[in-house]
Amino acid sequence: MTSPPDRAEQLLAAWRAELPEVLGPTTELTKRVLILAGRLDAATRAELPALGLTVAAYDVLLALRRAGAPYRMRSNELTQDLLLSTGGTSNVINRLAADGLVHREPDPADGRSTLIRLTPEGVTLAERAVLATSAAHEAVFAGLPPEVIEAATLALRAIPTAPPTGAVQPAVARARRHTTQP
Repeated sequence: MTSPPDRAEQLLAAWRAELPEVLGPTTELTKRVLILAGRLDAATRAELPALGLTVAAYDVLLALRRAGAPYRMRSNELTQDLLLSTGGTSNVINRLAADGLVHREPDPADGRSTLIRLTPEGVTLAERAVLATSAAHEAVFAGLPPEVIEAATLALRAIPTAPPTGAVQPAVARARRHTTQP
């Protein structure tokens, strides 16, 4: 008896029936990565309310903690690192400052810049958050043999994480050429 198709197989079967030309050698990998990313994101988001954090606040706290002692970064570095707008970063930092989790201080190397530094409470919360979300991520992979996780990790290491320059625009242009106009 065969097992029922999983979500990725269902999606592929639907595209095979509806628009088979969109299927290529990377389609299944893409679907599986996106489904896994969604499960990991859901696991992260499930932990944040108990910590009193939004996704953006979590991202800022972790970026600062990851920076290492003294746990500070320029606000423009945070904006670039987290792919937030300047206003979005400022709003998150304002909320974290009001909660006593970060502190703004002048950048001694550049009078035009501000450094955002974790307070001791911010360091503690960032560490609690990363421990909670790491445990939630482990739960997503629960039951998988260690050799499967190792093989998947090794295979994904071979895929570059930075897109080649200019790769997005040609893909968009190709997609536009294949769509039908009403």
